[in-house]
Amino acid sequence: MNVPQGRRSSTFTRLLRHGFTDPSAAERLLDSDELSPLRADPVLLDALGATADPDQALLGLVRLLEAQPDRTARRELLDTLIASKPLRDRLLGVLGASAALGDHLARHPRDWQALVMYEPEDLHPGVEEFERGLAGAVDPVSLRVAYRRCLLSIAARDVCGTTDVAQTAAELADLATATLRAALTIAQAAAPEDAALCRLAVVAMGKCGGHELNYVSDVDVIFVGEAAEGADEGKALQAATRLASHLMRICSETTVEGTIWPVDANLRPEGRNGPLVRTLSSHLAYYQRWAKTWEFQALLKARPVAGDLELGEQYVATLAPLVWQAAERENFVPDVQKMRRRVVANIPAAEIERELKLGPGGLRDVEFAVQLLQLVHGRSDTSLRSGTTLDALKALAAGGYVGRADAAQLDEAYRFLRSMEHRIQLYRLRRTHLVPEDEADLRRIGRSLGLRTDPVGELNRAWRRHSSVVRRLHEKLFYRPLLDAVAQLAPGETRLSTDAARERLVALGYADPAAALRHLEALASGVTRKAAIQRTLLPVLLGWFADSADPDAGLLGFRKVSDALGKTPWYLRLLRDEGAAAQNLARVLSAGRLAPDLLMRAPEAVALLGGPSGLEPRDRGHLEQEILAAVGRADGGEQAVTAARGVRRRELFRTAAADIVASYGTEESPAEADAGALVDRVGNAVSDLTAATIAGALRAVVRDGWGDELPTRFAVIGMGRFGGHELGYGSDADVVFVHEPRDGVDEQEAAEAANTVVAEMRRLLQLPSLDPPLLIDADLRPEGKTGPLVRTLKSYEAYYRRWSLVWESQALLRAEPVAGDEDLGRRFIELIDPLRFPAEGLGEDAVREIRRLKARMESERLPRGADPTLHAKLGRGGLSDVEWTVQLLQLRHGWAEPGLRTTRTREALAAACAAELISGEYAAILDDAWILATRVRNAVMLVRGRAGDTFPSDGRELAAVGRYLGYGPGHVGDMLDDYRRTTRRARAVVEELFYGA
Repeated sequence: MNVPQGRRSSTFTRLLRHGFTDPSAAERLLDSDELSPLRADPVLLDALGATADPDQALLGLVRLLEAQPDRTARRELLDTLIASKPLRDRLLGVLGASAALGDHLARHPRDWQALVMYEPEDLHPGVEEFERGLAGAVDPVSLRVAYRRCLLSIAARDVCGTTDVAQTAAELADLATATLRAALTIAQAAAPEDAALCRLAVVAMGKCGGHELNYVSDVDVIFVGEAAEGADEGKALQAATRLASHLMRICSETTVEGTIWPVDANLRPEGRNGPLVRTLSSHLAYYQRWAKTWEFQALLKARPVAGDLELGEQYVATLAPLVWQAAERENFVPDVQKMRRRVVANIPAAEIERELKLGPGGLRDVEFAVQLLQLVHGRSDTSLRSGTTLDALKALAAGGYVGRADAAQLDEAYRFLRSMEHRIQLYRLRRTHLVPEDEADLRRIGRSLGLRTDPVGELNRAWRRHSSVVRRLHEKLFYRPLLDAVAQLAPGETRLSTDAARERLVALGYADPAAALRHLEALASGVTRKAAIQRTLLPVLLGWFADSADPDAGLLGFRKVSDALGKTPWYLRLLRDEGAAAQNLARVLSAGRLAPDLLMRAPEAVALLGGPSGLEPRDRGHLEQEILAAVGRADGGEQAVTAARGVRRRELFRTAAADIVASYGTEESPAEADAGALVDRVGNAVSDLTAATIAGALRAVVRDGWGDELPTRFAVIGMGRFGGHELGYGSDADVVFVHEPRDGVDEQEAAEAANTVVAEMRRLLQLPSLDPPLLIDADLRPEGKTGPLVRTLKSYEAYYRRWSLVWESQALLRAEPVAGDEDLGRRFIELIDPLRFPAEGLGEDAVREIRRLKARMESERLPRGADPTLHAKLGRGGLSDVEWTVQLLQLRHGWAEPGLRTTRTREALAAACAAELISGEYAAILDDAWILATRVRNAVMLVRGRAGDTFPSDGRELAAVGRYLGYGPGHVGDMLDDYRRTTRRARAVVEELFYGA
């Protein structure tokens, strides 16, 4: 039929105005014979324009009309469509939102009549109504058809706004319940002898159990079986397993009518490796002995739905006491939070921004936060024991466990995100939680949610806004009411009771909840701007403190820093506005004693935590320049060295803070994976800082006693770890001193001056003060403690020529000038090079002497009672083992291999491997052991605030060492096992390479 151009133009414009994206195709469909009676009806066009996708709705309507068996049936559908607005809205609404249900209607063209009824009982059907709807199903195929017919009515109420998202989710759960019952009936009818042998209960878990199911989701279940009266238990369980397996296949298998949804029984004890069906007593025994924290969390939603409901109720009642004791388990909160982080970590990077359910700010964040609070407070408050997320959130707010405003925002965000999820799944009836990228899909979803002006733009903005609310609130939800418990609230606000607040703090790992509440009250009470900012910061900080081994210390440290800096304008602003600063501070304050002690002596150093550049170690040149400038401004030697030690304290804090942050990781950046890089960074930073401090002390002493020039040239030579750039936080500075009288100066005068300088430097660097002392150890000098403290270069030359022992040659491997006269230092190194890298290497006698010394040291120097498998310095496979092995290689082959002529252990080990003096496998084993032992010593100093070579005996300190080394809560045993394994392998290499075993 030819259509006049004017009419086509008018219709085309009307279709565009009603939301059609392909008006030409829509015109052709409207001109089809099937729609000829409605061609001129404006009501149809208005109804199509109100749908999520008018083009899809129109196409679906034409397909449905074409599928009618005859003209009479087609006429009946059209007449009802024109006369009944409820049918028109429901049918077109479903066709516009779901291509899958449009396909179903095209295959089963009489099912549109399921949408005609509009009685009050149809508005909110329950399990009974759905059971009636499925009653005729006798096999998997007919069950699928009946299921889709019921789903039509749910979708129709949903897209028309008759039910909200929570009601829709409840209806979907009720339909799933009816479907499981129908599937079990079919399975029992197929095997009546199995049905007679056993009692089988189907307990819904997850979203089905929580009465909040999606359109397409795995239906999580647990099966409980018991023998029927007089039946053998073993045979009964076999029968129950066959029935359960058949039920799962009926729902999950793909037939000509597709599938319903997968039935997932993996939440059962032992997961997919455990028996499909267990008795109630077997379930109880498992949960009492073996269950993990997440398994109790999953039981929050357990609900009997099919089979023997009495047995199902017994199951829930029997396990309920265990569920509500879960919060008393060690590391309860960290376990739950770690589970959440693991879920996020497993999302492919390309999908994380589109992941509606599992991504940051997604549905799972709300669900985890709510479940965590339920488990903590549901022990004493039974009103919180709901399996439905929104009902539980409402109860938490009513009880004061969550702030009302926070709860209202989360409720709104959760409803919006669930609505998005429903619309995404409804389109193809496929299980997905990814927001589509195609603009047509986004347009359909936006329109289905009532966003009509700019559906795609409005949808994206709303989604990001709600996701941001969830991301911001889901962790604070747990901590903010703790502040309300101690702060002044607005009239009418419900607060967390003191007992509930203590309960929550204990669950978080606080050993002294009463003290923690006092700190919170001191920080957050009042109406000042300072208190208001603290109330904003503390919910997040409390979470970060709880993620450490010592939350109490973290909170106490934060109070001390805040008391010291609270009146400075920049402190709270830094924590509030610089995202990294607050988390970095929380990590530093709760990781041990050393860093907080350093910070408390000069709290303004907290400014270093504001960004990555603040934690970068400064090079030796800049450090020396700053220290020498400070020394130059000071009056007198004591004031000068005090200034140098102040710089050292600040830089030690910078180094320790950077080490802690890199070891723990932050929300923005993961923990440093390369442990060797962490060790090298600390070793270089502390060694450079020590060298610069000694240079400053030397300058101060010389200026105070002699003015610009000492009567003798003077150099400080770093030895041991200092010379090797491997100092730890608790290391002394091993040195030797060398001098050379200036021209025309009497040797006696020069010697007195040099000895005076050494004595005064050591005194000033150890003076009692707020700053940590720097201990100078000169015991590696010739003749050890009995020899002169300082010698001339000629004296060293004479001594080494006549008296030098092999251990002294070994000690000189680490010698490096660190301060004083550079030319004298260089000449000292030229003097000792032939000793430490002897031509043609060590003789066999010297090798035997080194081995003898090492064996003697192992037997005599290990402290009495120390565990040799856990002593980081002198124990099996520890620092001493690795270093003596490497140094023996240097003494034997350094003359021929330039790469071995280094003071650094790891560099020498790599050079030995490159020269094929040691295999790559052996080099890696020794390197791993050395790095681990070094990190253990650093960790002990950071945690305890004093040096140590063994793991702490105190449980909390041991856990803190574990956190620094990357072991989560509850994995201290794994840490010790790994340490023993690593060092045992290293010792085997040492036995072969060093002792020649």
